[in-house]
Amino acid sequence: MSVLSVSIRRGTPTDIPATLALVKELALYEKAPHEVENTEEQMLQDGFGPNPIFGFHVAEVNGLIIGIAVYYFRYSTWKGRRLYLEDIVVTESWRGKGVGKLLFAASIEEAKRTNCNGMSWQVLDWNEPAIAFYQKYGAKLDDAWINCSLTHGQIEAFTDRATSLRST
Repeated sequence: MSVLSVSIRRGTPTDIPATLALVKELALYEKAPHEVENTEEQMLQDGFGPNPIFGFHVAEVNGLIIGIAVYYFRYSTWKGRRLYLEDIVVTESWRGKGVGKLLFAASIEEAKRTNCNGMSWQVLDWNEPAIAFYQKYGAKLDDAWINCSLTHGQIEAFTDRATSLRST
């Protein structure tokens, strides 16, 4: 099938199982399948509950979801509202056929539609196909920033430690 037979649309609650399956496929590709802690229930709440915190587009062929682009909004004190592209995932059998381009274009259109003044994302330094893909768009690849994070367990440990320090 060609890229012309692929349709891109906004994700819906019924797309969550296929979306999580693609997230797990990405984690396997990135050699970290054990890192996926998210659930369908959590994604439904976070994407379609009273205060949605992410949105997504799906790439579909004959009712089958073959790709996703997951995004959310962030705020830069220097730049203002920005769209953060969390992931573009295309199932392995459809990679290299233009589906990623369609999902990336949908993300750019979402940034325009929601009056963002920019869009950002991350790419692993070993993911040469993705790096080459983004370079075709003239994307700035910035190696000056170091990514930082805390796990749920670390946050809980901090909270417990802070509570005990306040008690003494």
